[in-house]
Amino acid sequence: MPMKQSGRATDIRVIDRFDRGVGWIAYPEEGMQRASHAVAVPSEDGDEDDVWVVDPVDGEGVDDLLDDLGDVRGVVVLMDRHARDAKAVADRHDVPVFVPSFVDPGMDAPTQPLGDTLPGSDFRVVRTVDWPIWDEAALYDGETLVVGDLVGTVDYFRTDRERVGVHPMLRVSPPDALRQFTPDRILSGHGEGIMTDATRKLEAATDGTRRRAPKLWLKSATSFLS
Repeated sequence: MPMKQSGRATDIRVIDRFDRGVGWIAYPEEGMQRASHAVAVPSEDGDEDDVWVVDPVDGEGVDDLLDDLGDVRGVVVLMDRHARDAKAVADRHDVPVFVPSFVDPGMDAPTQPLGDTLPGSDFRVVRTVDWPIWDEAALYDGETLVVGDLVGTVDYFRTDRERVGVHPMLRVSPPDALRQFTPDRILSGHGEGIMTDATRKLEAATDGTRRRAPKLWLKSATSFLS
């Protein structure tokens, strides 16, 4: 199984459906399990909802998912390694790409700065990782937490006891931001989301982050060598 696939995705897998939101994995067979999401918020004119597309990997059928939610208002890139197909999706819908001021995704395209909130919504933009080689933000409205690489459910993020796990590199010094979230659901950039009991599962992952780090690193090393 390749860690990352490329080319036009033709068999996307829909994940994380909920009221005013959806997620998908464009390449279900890749090891990284890159997940993309779209969330809808009420529009100012009270007509169709505004749709925000987050860290998208493009593929056939993506526009149908977005159309079901409303009108695409913009594309958001949450971290420096997640430019992915943001430009392609934004260009197709004739909308801007929004990026937090502290994130540089290295895109060969103009972007607009994202302030403290997602425009027209209750989503706050929270800085979660501030490393010399890693900058990342999350979107959080008190119910839904959308992250890039902060936490994930894909196998290499988790020990056998964890339903959601902190990124292996972040376990050395877990971000303080982890403890400020009490979400109903977690949408991650890698793997299917957590749609039930999300706060408890996040707390369990956070509390055991450092203690279980060696076990996760050994598991990851073994899988790469096998």
